[in-house]
Amino acid sequence: MKRIERNRESLHYTFDFRHPPVVKVGLGESFMLETEDAPSGTYRTPEDAAQLLEPWYLKHSPPMANPVTGPVFIEGVEPGDTLVVHIEQLDIDSQGVTYWRPGHKPLGDSAKWSDLSTPTLVIGSVGDKEVVMEEATTLEDGGVRRHPLGLHVRKSPFIGTIAVAPEREVETSVMGQGSWGGNLDVRDICPGTRVLIPCYHEGGLLYAGDVHACQGDTEFYGTAMEVRSVVTLRCEVIKQKGVPFVRLEKDGSIISLASARPLEEAVWRASIQLMEWLIDEYHCSPRKAYLLLGINPDFRVNVYQMALTGKLQYTVGAEISKKNLAGLAGTVAT
Repeated sequence: MKRIERNRESLHYTFDFRHPPVVKVGLGESFMLETEDAPSGTYRTPEDAAQLLEPWYLKHSPPMANPVTGPVFIEGVEPGDTLVVHIEQLDIDSQGVTYWRPGHKPLGDSAKWSDLSTPTLVIGSVGDKEVVMEEATTLEDGGVRRHPLGLHVRKSPFIGTIAVAPEREVETSVMGQGSWGGNLDVRDICPGTRVLIPCYHEGGLLYAGDVHACQGDTEFYGTAMEVRSVVTLRCEVIKQKGVPFVRLEKDGSIISLASARPLEEAVWRASIQLMEWLIDEYHCSPRKAYLLLGINPDFRVNVYQMALTGKLQYTVGAEISKKNLAGLAGTVAT
């Protein structure tokens, strides 16, 4: 199996069709990508908390954060196709990090929550099922105080950033989001999920990175449990059929994604695009699709990403259970 190592040639901070492919693979061929964590490997020990105020990657414009591995050239993929990415396996590092610093939104500059303005690094020890937290706090004398938090969180790894090269380059892989994918931070982009992405260049030119060991919806303070990983993927293609934005197919549901600000715009886009999916591929009438979203208790809106980070848009997923899809051409499913 082809494996791309984590190095200067394979890691990028933009989605750009001019990057030379790091590997070429065939349709149906499994391959492995080594990814770096979002802070570019800066925080590996508790003592690295001293770098929180002036990390090297924030001294660049745009910041050299959120590296992605790629691009991968998939043979047989052309502009106008939809790439189908199977996430076969995520092997994550035994250590992850999360952190905040003064000014980190939404509470890092709050008078009421003043203790959250202290630069704080949390090291996560990643086990088979849980992530165990240890806090490292920078002291006024430059030292570091470290102690266990007694906090255990369920391990739930997923790919935070996945994309193909858009028609034109974007500013950065941190802020880049669009129909072609990007920094979406969707917890459902995990093993077992099929990710459908519209393509704009020959070979698709696929990137992946920003893997998280665990994260709550909205990524509340802008950083998840960031972790290095080895991602195993396999690609198929739907020829000359586009989708308006990234779509997900899980075993029990389908999810239409959208990124926008304000939040309600993202909700409306994702929901309307889900209706279009039901109409185009499940032969559902517009009236029935409207009803399913309005009254069906199996319809969900997931707010995956709502971090107040620069120009990053909010990412929403409109999700409906597959049990509601049978018989849509006939009566309304129950």
